Amino acid sequence: MTDRLYAKHMWRISLTILLFCCTTLHAQQPSGYTIEQLLQQLDAADDAETESWESIYDVVCDIAENPINLNTATKEDLQRLPFLTNQQIEDIQAYLYQYGDMQSMGELAMISSLDEVRMELLRHCSYISTTNAQGFPSWSTIAKYGKHNATLTGKIPFYKRKGDDNGYLGYPYRHSLRYSYGYGDYLKVGLTAAQDAGEPFFKGGNGMGYDHYSYYLVIRKLGRLKSLTLGHYKLRTGMGLVANNDIAFGKTMLLPTLLRPTATLRPYASRSSANYLQGAAATVEIVKHLDVTPFVSYRYIDATLRTDIPDAIATIVKSGYHRTPTEMEKKHNASMTNAGMHMEWKNNGFHLGATGLYTHLSMPLKPKTQQDYRRYSASGDSFWNASMDYGYTSNRLTVSGETAINDQHAIATANAASLRLSGAWQVTALQRFYSYRYYSLLANSFSDGGSVQNESGLYVGAEWRPSRRLAVSAYADVAHFPWKKYQADQSSNAWDANLAASYTTKPLTLSLHYRYRTKQKNNQQKTALTDDATHRLRLAAAWHHGAWSTLTQGYMAINDYKQSSRGWMASQQVAWQHRGTLQIAAHIAWFHTDDYASRIYSFERGPMYEFYFPAFYGEGIRYSLLAKATLSAKVSLLARMATTNYFDRDHISSGLQQIDHSSMTDLELQLRLRL
Repeated sequence: MTDRLYAKHMWRISLTILLFCCTTLHAQQPSGYTIEQLLQQLDAADDAETESWESIYDVVCDIAENPINLNTATKEDLQRLPFLTNQQIEDIQAYLYQYGDMQSMGELAMISSLDEVRMELLRHCSYISTTNAQGFPSWSTIAKYGKHNATLTGKIPFYKRKGDDNGYLGYPYRHSLRYSYGYGDYLKVGLTAAQDAGEPFFKGGNGMGYDHYSYYLVIRKLGRLKSLTLGHYKLRTGMGLVANNDIAFGKTMLLPTLLRPTATLRPYASRSSANYLQGAAATVEIVKHLDVTPFVSYRYIDATLRTDIPDAIATIVKSGYHRTPTEMEKKHNASMTNAGMHMEWKNNGFHLGATGLYTHLSMPLKPKTQQDYRRYSASGDSFWNASMDYGYTSNRLTVSGETAINDQHAIATANAASLRLSGAWQVTALQRFYSYRYYSLLANSFSDGGSVQNESGLYVGAEWRPSRRLAVSAYADVAHFPWKKYQADQSSNAWDANLAASYTTKPLTLSLHYRYRTKQKNNQQKTALTDDATHRLRLAAAWHHGAWSTLTQGYMAINDYKQSSRGWMASQQVAWQHRGTLQIAAHIAWFHTDDYASRIYSFERGPMYEFYFPAFYGEGIRYSLLAKATLSAKVSLLARMATTNYFDRDHISSGLQQIDHSSMTDLELQLRLRL
């Protein structure tokens, strides 16, 4: 009875907040799709792409806070936008060279390679100004005209997990604070503080308050200093075979980013407490056409220590959770030092670069190699990697690649080419070979197996875009794993094929996405390999006219492994906005799957910086209501309530996460200030 009264009381509070959002007075704000809606329209993510989409969403939101002036943007500035292809970057620069400064965003329609979605994304991430660039502004100008942005986000659960009463060190509320101060493309300073549900706050190992803090200072375009980053940052060199903790490359829209292997530095402002560097990094133009990017990092990491070997690391933990005494014991119990440099020469479309990386751990990494698939995992306390990256870019052809070696003298190489056959056709091919003895603790590149190790493969893709209305793309990727992998006790293969099509005739957009993936795994008797095959199909119809927009979607998943599994989902989203001052969005989905193997992934709209692509399995219904009120040009408030109601169970999840009900409801609140 107490739980029911508590839930009833919280429902009243949440409905009051939603009504407040719906009745707040008005101010002007640009209309159109949100960033996450536009990214979702570019392609459909799935279980293999989720990390990629989280990365790109965070990057695009960060740039949108301090957009780029298209008229003064360099090629490096445009390459910061991960949704643009090399062809689109070349076409934007060619248009500016031929016709001079743009006078309005409407001129983007004159660039034939830009589709409607990317033009809308550019409206979020860039602006048009005809003011002549005067070089790096004075510090007094930065102090006077810089912009403050602050975002406070919180999540309130209307249920209790088993660990909330006994097990978790903190309360069940998730919240974060994100602040930045910036002036155009030139300077940005920021701080992020984040707390996950169950983590202690100002106690129990978190005496400084939040469980995770991220801070940074970025300076760009200061003479020969192209970029300087202090604090927490992300880095990518080449194609990621040596160093990449930036964007995780998928097989769809992020592939064009992989094909431009220039060094990339970004501030790290995520709420996750893993996968970042801490220290200093800079890109300096030594002489014309030659850039050098030195970097150094020292940070504490989470690790599971060996119980049978003193002062040795079994695994590096990247979950970022510190909710229980066991998880808290792993927090910052080891450290990692990274130092390296990337040199890059570019001229007339040609590119040649070199990367060196040294990594040292405070105690040796000694994974449990009794399991054969871990036999060639990284081991030791010091590691080095080196690579050469190379390429050529023109308005029709892009060729790029990187070849790397590690301290075991093992090789990794990835090489790609993209050719625009005509205004409508573009083909891409990518080959990779990653030795089973190769490893780098910072590596992240194109792969099917999830790591730059123990894989060789070939990817071939094509895109046909005869007009802005119609786009068809397809790819096939085959991979071979010469050494054993998890759930595969001998060398194995994988196959991945994808077909996507979309047709837009305002105000309607129709799209289809089909993907077939198969990977060899052990059979039930573990005597041979068998195929784990999954079909996924998504059909969608999006309609946008005036203040109203809808999105109707149907999903299907079929998995055949040790047994057959089927699943489907039907969802409907409806959104309405009033002159950019009030937005209301409702979402409902009904799903039915046999088990987790046929789970369905579905995009949901949420607060800024919060990416939602949850998986659903079993039988149930999911519904949510979002309301956003723009109180003025400086203040906006968002509230979102979401419920998942299962029909096939009396409890949700297990262990400390178990909820002793068949439904779960959360309320999210976000306050954004721009000064």
